[in-house]
Amino acid sequence: MTPWLAVVGIGEDGLEGLAPAARTLVETAEVLVGGERHLAMVPAGGAERLAWASPIERTIDEIAARRGRRVTVLATGDPMFFGIGVTLARRFDIAEMTIVPAVGAVQLACARLGWAEAEVEPVTLVGRPLEALNLHLRPGARLVILSEDRESPEAVATALRAKGFGPSRIAVFERMGSEDERRIEGIAEGWSADGIADLNTIAVDCRAAPGASALSRAPGLPDEAFAHDGQLTKREVRAVTVAALAPMPNALLWDVGAGCGSVAIEWLRAERGARAVAVERNPERAALIARNAAALGVPGLGIVTGEAPGALEGLEAPDAVFVGGGASGEGLLEACWEALSPSGRLVANAVTIETEAALARFGTARGGELVRLAVSRMEEIGELHGWRPLRAVTQLRAVKPSGTTP
Repeated sequence: MTPWLAVVGIGEDGLEGLAPAARTLVETAEVLVGGERHLAMVPAGGAERLAWASPIERTIDEIAARRGRRVTVLATGDPMFFGIGVTLARRFDIAEMTIVPAVGAVQLACARLGWAEAEVEPVTLVGRPLEALNLHLRPGARLVILSEDRESPEAVATALRAKGFGPSRIAVFERMGSEDERRIEGIAEGWSADGIADLNTIAVDCRAAPGASALSRAPGLPDEAFAHDGQLTKREVRAVTVAALAPMPNALLWDVGAGCGSVAIEWLRAERGARAVAVERNPERAALIARNAAALGVPGLGIVTGEAPGALEGLEAPDAVFVGGGASGEGLLEACWEALSPSGRLVANAVTIETEAALARFGTARGGELVRLAVSRMEEIGELHGWRPLRAVTQLRAVKPSGTTP
């Protein structure tokens, strides 16, 4: 297959900054695609020009309609770093494409600050909720954030203060690589800057204020990290449950009978690129799930309000299922098992004898192991201390044979 679609990364220095091969792809294009800013960098010629429309899929359809012509898409920096190259590679075969990246904003910011790029956490706010930032806040973390617009630096500073990271140092870079490059520095708790350009990149050296609550990405967050009405998988059991589910990149979890969403949220925090859907019949608890997901940095958690198994119809086949509530319900475990992808994991917890019996019957029929989890917490007894046992939890762990189909 002959490549016809080129994606060329371009910096603030325009055509002059392109390598010869990249510049040739621009100058010989029959169709040029890009934002108005990028298209303005290329002198007028005979090429047809397409500016990105909204929604962006309209322009991608127009690109597809020109298959076989020499089409060059202009992108900012590295097109494969949260860029249009990723979107186009999902639509078109890579054998049809030539991708030529330029130096990206993360590389430039790290070079300006002397930060080791491999130790930096990249974050994008372009088309993403600000709450996604919460996942990355911990003492000592260094973040390079791609801004949505000129309001992003103030929004980031506000978010840092709200989470107890007011002492964090912020550097905002505008138009990196151009003659008009500018750098603005300050501290989150006293941040104030006017006239910031829409095209900017934010670097954050995270520093926690005394007493700030810093949350690990490891499963087993404190119970108080979640808003709940009592329907919460307790910390110790939750850590074991998420470990049994074994989060993987791009793997999809169904959290059925999700309560406040704690297991789905910990699954998403544990592995980059993991996906999850929380299924909860109670609308008030579904709202709690949404608030918890935003507060803990995973606003992309899908939420389905409805009663399983009916609410599961039409959902993408999961790679793992956790049944935290209603496991004794008629047909629920069987429906989850049938939907589960081959080699997928089913984990279910029980605290009542009736649900424990349902797990035992299912395990006997389908295979898997039962584990009893017993946890005690120390508490004060007058001036002394003693152990208070939590309800014992029976956990079913089953792996679907690889030869079966969902």
